[in-house]
Amino acid sequence: EVQLVESGGGSVQSGGSLRLSCAASGSSDSWNFIMWFRQAAGEEREGVAGISSAGTIWYRDSVKGRFTISQDKAKNTVFLQMNSLKPEDTAMYYCAANTKAYVRWGLVSDFDYWGQGTQVTVSS
Repeated sequence: EVQLVESGGGSVQSGGSLRLSCAASGSSDSWNFIMWFRQAAGEEREGVAGISSAGTIWYRDSVKGRFTISQDKAKNTVFLQMNSLKPEDTAMYYCAANTKAYVRWGLVSDFDYWGQGTQVTVSS
């Protein structure tokens, strides 16, 4: 079992930056893929960025060039650096872990373990 704890959310103005952290329990071998999802009010949950333990990275098109996902294996933590934030980035952000040998990026059902979420609010 993998336990995930997110932090770093908050309220910023358009164009601002935030850095989200996802701390995973156990060793860095406890997961194969971690993904950041977000869910805005009244919307479906969507994948934002993902990283494999080997370093493969995926981004949804709308955040490419603005968001950067990275990992610190020693701390078993995955980060999401979010720059040039827009009001449409406002959502609850969740990190999720996949312990299987494959992943379909952005597919909610492929991820077994979820954090509690951290709110990101971007004002215009």
